[in-house]
Amino acid sequence: MTGETHGRLRVVVADDEPMVCAHLRTILGAAGDIVVVAEAADGAEAVEAVVRHRPDVVLMDLRMPGVDGLAAIGRIAGLPDPPPVVALTTFDGDDHVHRALRAGAAGYLLKSTPPHELAGLVRVAAEGHTVMTRSAARSLVTGSAGQRDARSAARRRLAALTERERDVVALLADGATNAAIGRTLHLTEATVKGYVSRALDKLECANRTQLGLLAREAGMGGAEPV
Repeated sequence: MTGETHGRLRVVVADDEPMVCAHLRTILGAAGDIVVVAEAADGAEAVEAVVRHRPDVVLMDLRMPGVDGLAAIGRIAGLPDPPPVVALTTFDGDDHVHRALRAGAAGYLLKSTPPHELAGLVRVAAEGHTVMTRSAARSLVTGSAGQRDARSAARRRLAALTERERDVVALLADGATNAAIGRTLHLTEATVKGYVSRALDKLECANRTQLGLLAREAGMGGAEPV
């Protein structure tokens, strides 16, 4: 197996529908630089597969029997050097998505994501970036817009950041990569990475996706809450 996967991104797919797993395996395998190293039918199998195969990315269905995707994401996040986990869902704006992001997911994709986009999004996740479309980001903003207490709490937490850190985090709220943030703020990518790391430490966020979600709750980013 090592020879077969050398140099390629290793992916674990977790979904209780065998046809979904087969579909994802076929699409990703066709990319050439990605290989599905294991499939799991529930969250417990997904965690075991991560421990056994040490993948670069996990694609995790949220609604599975037994140990569901939400529980599995939390368990994987607690492992040493966990891989990015991208939640898979059928419905945009699903409440399970919000919970998955809070549990440590690196973003989410709809199962209807066009095949020609899927491989690129897996590569983005493997690089440590948030995987989320603009429509998904707007949906999350809308979903949290009525939660005034959460918005106030998020703003209080973000008050711990410096002005420059807040500039960076505001762009993270829109799902921007470090390179894109650097171009916008006229900073090197390494400098942006430093700002993101310090913000993560100050706010005790598990990853940049949680940081971006916190910023959106506070009303930062391109779409302001009403």
